[in-house]
Amino acid sequence: MVETYDVVVVGSGVAGLSAALSARESGARVALVERATAEESGGNTRYTEAFLRMKSEDEVSEDFTDALLGDFMGYPDPGLTEQLVRDRSAWPPNLAGMHILDPEVVGTFADAAGPTLAWLRTHGVAFGPTTTGFITTSTTRLAPVGGGLALVEALTKSAHAHGVTFWYQTTARDLVFDENGAVAGLTAVRAGGAPVEFRGRVVLACGGFEGNAELQARYNGPGTLAVRPVARGGYYNKGEGIEMALRAGAAPAGNYSLYHAEPVDPRSAVPEAAIFLFPYGILVNNLGERFTDEAPGVVDATYEAVTRVINAQPRGVGYLIVDAKIDDVPAWQRAVRTDRPAIVADTLDGLAKELDVPAGALAATVAAYNAACGEGAFDPLKADGLATNGVTPAKSNWARPVDTGPYRAWPIIASNVFTFGGLKIDPQARVLNRDGGVMAGLHAAGEIVGTYYSRYTGSTSVLKGAVFGRIAGRTAAG
Repeated sequence: MVETYDVVVVGSGVAGLSAALSARESGARVALVERATAEESGGNTRYTEAFLRMKSEDEVSEDFTDALLGDFMGYPDPGLTEQLVRDRSAWPPNLAGMHILDPEVVGTFADAAGPTLAWLRTHGVAFGPTTTGFITTSTTRLAPVGGGLALVEALTKSAHAHGVTFWYQTTARDLVFDENGAVAGLTAVRAGGAPVEFRGRVVLACGGFEGNAELQARYNGPGTLAVRPVARGGYYNKGEGIEMALRAGAAPAGNYSLYHAEPVDPRSAVPEAAIFLFPYGILVNNLGERFTDEAPGVVDATYEAVTRVINAQPRGVGYLIVDAKIDDVPAWQRAVRTDRPAIVADTLDGLAKELDVPAGALAATVAAYNAACGEGAFDPLKADGLATNGVTPAKSNWARPVDTGPYRAWPIIASNVFTFGGLKIDPQARVLNRDGGVMAGLHAAGEIVGTYYSRYTGSTSVLKGAVFGRIAGRTAAG
């Protein structure tokens, strides 16, 4: 069976829905292909709170561009990167396809963010200030009212009303090319195994590979055995979009060996059962030993790095321990987003038994840490410099003795919010090949676009999906 459209969008998260709507508004006949059921559609967007790194509905945060371009991307050849100041048409091919973040793409991202939010409002999405799980913060944020679910519901409703054709329970498999080598569609398989071929220019908006154990092990390493997607939407992201584009010669971008790591309670089944409270306590592994600086800075800028160290512990688990003084932290409960209760004991020995860690080792760890805590003013609402002295690892802020029962603890593992490795695009969301040229007929948006290298620039992923989804749909339709 062959189905013919002008534009075929793969994926129904914010990027895919934005692309489909944008293409349809531009006059294209649009198919949206989604492997999930209608009830489970929306990918990760359905489950996220969808924080946006904005200082207002019209402007990105003050640190937006610097934060993205300040991500460590290795040591690229300065003989090439110095040519980024030239007109894009004069870039040599090996610069256009280079494995770094394109500053013109970042500029487009920043410039188009405000207009994209205005466009989303025309499709029934409202925005406003938001309460996060971060007690200390480094940037400004907005969010859609109702979070990612409201985004998915509003854009899906609008896409149906505008005449986008949805193909649920349909999995894209590979690209189709015309006689000139341009992408002219893709092959797919429907529920039950029936094949279908879609003809049209393609927008890949189908996420990364956090739902594919083989690709995770290949790119992210054996430690991913203890890692799971942060929400159920991630299980649908199995990487076919990346694989089919790479087979066709697409340029890779982003760091394939890393993913956005978020600290969650492994006992919980709720989406994003995050625990961001560890700056105010200590983290120990299942040997009863501390293993990292729990508070290198404000939590929204440092939790990912701490979570990576948790994943490196035996069995990929750590335990946050706080004592009764946690009640000095205003509204600390909002930094604990699990639906499972804390593990509580009146004594450290009792807590060790509950956690199944060696009681002697835990007692020695806590004694050494307590002895290293210095004097100074505790300020839970900013990095206070209250640090340890003479213990390894050190703690840089909020270092107070853990000595007052009852004690509370939560297990923490790393979850995979999304993978960093993906495809390289130009400012028009056209996929580039490894020679730096545009792959005719192929566009990409959302998590599938490789943007992050050593860390996630917080609260930019949903915004990136909306911005470049809109651009990709408009470009593909044209």
